[in-house]
This record gives sequence, structure tokens and C-alpha cells, in this order.
Amino acid sequence: MSDADETRLRRTEEAPKTGIVHLGLGAFFRAHGAVYIKQAMARSGGNWGIVGVSLRSPGIRNLLAPQEGVYTAVELSAQGLKPQSIDVVSDVLVAPENPQAVLDAMVDDSVRIVSLTVTEKGYCRGGADGALDLDHPEIENDLASNLPKSAIGFIVRALDNRRRKGLRPFTVLSLDNLPANGALTRRIVCEMAARVDSDLADWIASECCFPCTMVDRIVPAMTPDTIARLHRETGIHDPAAVVHEPFRQWVIEDSFVDGQRPEFEAVGAQLVDDVEPFENMKLRMLNGTHSAMAYIGSIAGHDTVEVAINDPAISAFLDTMWQEEIIPSLVAPPETDLADYAAALRERYRNPEIRHLLEQIAMDGSQKLPQRILDPLFENLAAGRPAEKLMTVVAAWFRFLSQRADGEQINDPISSDLCAAMRGHADDRALVLGLLSVDQVFGPYPTDQISDALVRRFQAMSVQNIQQDLGKVLS
Repeated sequence: MSDADETRLRRTEEAPKTGIVHLGLGAFFRAHGAVYIKQAMARSGGNWGIVGVSLRSPGIRNLLAPQEGVYTAVELSAQGLKPQSIDVVSDVLVAPENPQAVLDAMVDDSVRIVSLTVTEKGYCRGGADGALDLDHPEIENDLASNLPKSAIGFIVRALDNRRRKGLRPFTVLSLDNLPANGALTRRIVCEMAARVDSDLADWIASECCFPCTMVDRIVPAMTPDTIARLHRETGIHDPAAVVHEPFRQWVIEDSFVDGQRPEFEAVGAQLVDDVEPFENMKLRMLNGTHSAMAYIGSIAGHDTVEVAINDPAISAFLDTMWQEEIIPSLVAPPETDLADYAAALRERYRNPEIRHLLEQIAMDGSQKLPQRILDPLFENLAAGRPAEKLMTVVAAWFRFLSQRADGEQINDPISSDLCAAMRGHADDRALVLGLLSVDQVFGPYPTDQISDALVRRFQAMSVQNIQQDLGKVLS
């Protein structure tokens, strides 16, 4: 046995009994939701152990299995590393290997919550109205087969099986960064259920709960260097470790089937009647400025959030965008000062220990920009408020895409449509108008109101101009 094997984590107590199945056991949930759940059980008890499900590959299962599901969540700050052992994951299933095992886990009567972090594209939506994409290959499979591939398919088939067995439904708890994520999940699930069995759709609509949530914690991608540092500084060898910033927030609509849930509020989560003000605040003020840094910073040659926010031109740009364009578009959540929230975000971005890659944030822009940037942009125009900085972010996204259209692959679920929209145009104006014609992104918006201004900003957003004077480009 190697020294590394000897220092790997092992379970010291019996695994908790299962109460939750989580679809999409990525780094974010393991650094956020699972930490809350562990702490809630330690504080208030309850059987809320987690069966994690990987919907794609066995990578996470292969990391966690030798450690019996135990892993380390590492807080990163200027004070260094602060590790915490997380032992609430009792098993990890790999859906493509055995979809029936996933369904069996979800149908088990002990499971009262099915949560999910599957990113925006995991909801299999299509078209400008965001309805279920019936032409999506996974949805086509899931409607024809009892063995699903998509998260939505697993939820629908598991609920159907529970109904047939006379069991109560589980609560479906989305933790993805989507506006009204619970309502959206309800809509997509019910749309698919109606295609399977109208009685099932009615039962889900009347008996199942889909609480909206807002989640916030910056969770950078884990690297071999960080794993080696954790081992070197703490003696813990954990290839399954995750890293995160000190800050965390979880706002949850208090709507669960039969009221069954962990006592989240005992460990700092906010249980509220209306999540929307918190959600809009986070989507626009945090996620919106993340996207701004991702595209502007990448064009300027930066690679992380911390480097981008310390660029004086980008920092000044974000300050103005917060104060003049984003905050005026929001209704502040109860007992929240939005200027203070912006100041806290700025300090979080400057955490020297958080290597949050701009390339990671830049992924899936077509799915992210409508709620982060386009909604406040067009709301401001309609209300006669400034929107120039928000428009600059759109231009930066276009420039970011144009730099990758002929070579490096665009990491986006509609990359082929975006590339097609940019192909064969003789000048900048034609390229911008081509991208504005992509209905999946811009269909709901009156883009004629911004097309001329966007062309000018796109032309200004050249690499040469940015290298010469980024401050002037962003002014």
C-alpha cells in the first residue's frame, strides 16, 4: 500500500440512512448543498443521507468509491486551507451503467427529496419559450423507453413508479442557476409527464412540490496542484476533494412534500415564501458580473476572476455597471442593502486563493446571458434607464465567440447554431446581426433597439483596441 493510500479518507461511522437522491454530483453540490445537509443532520438529526447520481461518466464514483463516499470540502482564503470531512454521501450510481438502479433508488420510500445540479442545458429546453425540447435525443429516448437518460426523464419515470406503487411523491429541489428554477422544473417535468400519462401529470401537479431556490458559493475547478497542496499541508490525500470560498448562501422556498426536509434554517439557510428577489439579486449582480469578467477578461488576456477584478479598467467598469444599471433594475430582498452586497462581491472576487477560471464561467453563454444580462438590459431600455455597460457585455460575448468560430471549439449547447450565425459574413455588422438572429437566445427581445449600438461596441471590442486602452473601450 502506498503512502497516499494510507492517508486517504475512510468512513469512521456507519453511513447515514438515505433520504435524498441527488442528480449531478458535481463539485458545486459537494461544496455547498452536501455541506449544509451534513451540518443540519449534525445539529438536528434526521435520515438525510445522499445517494449521488452521475448522469454521464463514472469519474466521481471512481474517486469516491475507495473512500466509501467520504471527501474533503476545503475552504480557501487568505488564511490558507480549512478542510472539513463530508460523510453524507452513502453511494454513487452511474446512470449510463445501470439506469434501473437509479430508478430503484429514487422510488425507495425512504427518499423524500430528489435534488439536482445539472446546469442549464440539463433541463433539455428548446426554442424561445423554453419549453421541453421534444427533439432532444435524450428526451426522445426517455419518452420511448422506461430506462431514462436525462435528469427530467429520471424524475418523471421515478414519480410514475411511485404513483403506481401507492407511494407519496418526493420533493424535486433544483439548485441550478435558473430564474424560478423550481417553477421551471415543475413545468418541464409536467410537460414530459403529460406525454407519458395525463393522469401522472395531474398527480404530479397536485401532489409534488418544486421549491424555488437560490444558491451561492464560488467553487473553482479542482486541480492536481490543489490536491497535492492539501496533502502537503494537512496530510490528507483526497483526489475527490472540492474547494470553495468562505461565503455561502442558500435561500429556499419552504414548500416540501408533507413538510419533510432537513432543518436547513438551523445551519444558516434562509427559508422564505418568495425566492425571486434573492434570485434576481444573485443572477444579475454576481452571475452577471461573472459573465462580464469572463468575456471581457478573456479578450484582455486574463485567466481568472481574481486577475480580472484587479484590472483597474474592469473593476471600474463593474462598479459602474452595478451602481447605474444592475441595482436600479432590482427590488432588494428583505433586510438587504444592494450596495453592501456589491461591495461584498468585490471582496469575494479578490480572494487570492480562489482560482476561478474565466473559461469555466464563459461556458454555455447562450443559456446564461438571457437572465443575467439581457433581461436587465431590455428592462432598463423600457424604463429609460442606462444600459450601455450591459450592452458592452453582449458585445464582448460576440467578440469572444468570433475569436473561436474558426478554430477553438465553442463550449455551448447551441454551438453549431452560433457558428452558423457567424459564418460567411463580410463585415462586423453582418456578423452581429447574424448572432442577434439566433432565436434560442434573442427571440423574446426587441433586438432592433440595440443592433446599431451593439455593432459599434463590437467593433470597439477588438483585441487591438483592448490591448491599447481597455479603459477607453469600456468607458
